[in-house]
Amino acid sequence: MTTTDARRFAPATQRNRTFILDVLRRVLPSAGVVVEVASGTGEHAAYFATQMPSLRWQPSDPDAGARRSIDAWAAASGAAGVLPAVALDAMAGEWPLAHADAVVCINMIHIAPWEACLGLLEGARKILAVGAPLVLYGPFRVGGTHTAPSNASFDADLRARDPRWGVRDLETVVDAAAAHGFERHEVVAMPANNLILVLRRAAVPG
Repeated sequence: MTTTDARRFAPATQRNRTFILDVLRRVLPSAGVVVEVASGTGEHAAYFATQMPSLRWQPSDPDAGARRSIDAWAAASGAAGVLPAVALDAMAGEWPLAHADAVVCINMIHIAPWEACLGLLEGARKILAVGAPLVLYGPFRVGGTHTAPSNASFDADLRARDPRWGVRDLETVVDAAAAHGFERHEVVAMPANNLILVLRRAAVPG
């Protein structure tokens, strides 16, 4: 009897996961539930869960095929801390989750309409407590300028594929985050001309 392997593969995952892990170890809580928005293949979720076993990793994706891949990677990794993938669209008004101790989103906001970034900020605001982190990874423009020629080419390619897509301005994301109740905590330079933006849920003015 033959079985079909539902796992999908993203080559960049193998290249960036250890660098992302180094930052996550510093900024994520020591225990609790981490919601990953737009988990894609599920390779990151499986890897991070094996490396940080005190955390429970809640992967999500709006695509059914991606969710099958996520669950297949979790099963193959043997990581007990990966929860079954849930259907979650960042732009949806209500998420199928009530609480998280952290939210992570890797390589999504530039391969989606701007409304997806705004939806991510609003959804994360609803499920995170004050001080909890929202971690974004990917390419950004800084001061309105691309950080490398390769990012400029990537941006042009994204916009040719869908004019709603594109590498976002770091400052614009930070301003939008502030409007949704988040404070800029840290920006970390990463390999391959990417950044990690760490935001934290701000206290609601009383």
